[in-house]
Amino acid sequence: MNSFMSWIGGKKALRELIVTLFPVYYERYIEVFGGGGWVLFHKPPGNDFEVYNDFNSLLVNLYRCVRDKPQELMESLRYVLNAREDFDAVRAALARDSPASDVQKAAWFYQLIRYSYASGLTSFGSQPHDMRSNFPLIEQAHRRLAKVVIENKDFEKLIRQYDRPASLFYLDPPYHATEGYYQNIGEDGFTEADHIRLRDVLMRIEGKFLLSYNDDAFIRSLYDRPGIYLMETTRINNIKQRYDNGAQFPELIIANYDMHERRRVAPSQMNLFDLTGGDTTWLKP
Repeated sequence: MNSFMSWIGGKKALRELIVTLFPVYYERYIEVFGGGGWVLFHKPPGNDFEVYNDFNSLLVNLYRCVRDKPQELMESLRYVLNAREDFDAVRAALARDSPASDVQKAAWFYQLIRYSYASGLTSFGSQPHDMRSNFPLIEQAHRRLAKVVIENKDFEKLIRQYDRPASLFYLDPPYHATEGYYQNIGEDGFTEADHIRLRDVLMRIEGKFLLSYNDDAFIRSLYDRPGIYLMETTRINNIKQRYDNGAQFPELIIANYDMHERRRVAPSQMNLFDLTGGDTTWLKP
């Protein structure tokens, strides 16, 4: 299923590939940098314990309202205006930490996401959009999130809390050298020291992790460790599509387990395209 929202750096284009790279067995699934939740929503719900986390408190509040108060949220969204003046007023209210209710804040934040340019939250998109067309997506997300734990924690505290031998952490942090895109309403930014801190935490866990990043020399050097697997892949570069049709963005997928695992367990049920999702290159640890 699709997410009910778009988000900067969302994994809509890579969700199919990412899910096929999950280990065969895990009991806990923890999405550490939840964002738009594209992988969580694409992942088939099962008997595993699921956690969605994000450090953006406005985003987490929106998710909680979708899960727990969908009717109130949709009622608050029913008559919003697709207008620059309304957009600017809502953005100002959220920026000054308005004492409005949780549902009202969630509606405002969703309004910013849907009416901003490229879901960047900063500038009005000037595009036609009927907010009510999102209501079926909100209702579907409400049902999918019913048994999902929603957290608002720093990644290090979250990983320590949920780490077990049978835990799977999927992580999609702000990409290196693009952190400025994430310094927005509800965001405190992500620094180079945070990239290092994330690596250090992951090197100590008992469970398994699957990590998506931009293909960057700094990131490669961070994870150049024994027992760490890297895979190169690409996705469409949405920003460059306006002047370079078909432009690709290089990505890395990093794990502390063999990402061939599912193919080896059930080779007759998967073909190479199912496993790689297209243009990918495997690298040995």
